[in-house]
Amino acid sequence: MTAELVLQIVLTVAAGLIGVGLFGALSQQTIVMVMMGLELVLNGVLLAGGAAWYFLAPELPDAQVLVVVALVVMAVEMAMGFAVTIAIYRARQVDMVDMATDLRG
Repeated sequence: MTAELVLQIVLTVAAGLIGVGLFGALSQQTIVMVMMGLELVLNGVLLAGGAAWYFLAPELPDAQVLVVVALVVMAVEMAMGFAVTIAIYRARQVDMVDMATDLRG
């Protein structure tokens, strides 16, 4: 396989992840499913950015370091989001996005 074909395949997979994640984030009503959709979108963006950076400058490991740091930050962010979701559910028994909009104090 040539490098251009591999880049096209990786970017197609990244576009698929972004599309599925966007659909999941916009069509679901439960907070956890919205967060999972957003995670797929972010993974698709990272995959596309890392692949483009790798194919533009393969001798520099900057892209790999950036992708690993971004994945760690995303994992921490999602863990905090799930913790907040569990806290909201335990306090108010709310697991739907439209029910969580009227939370006060």
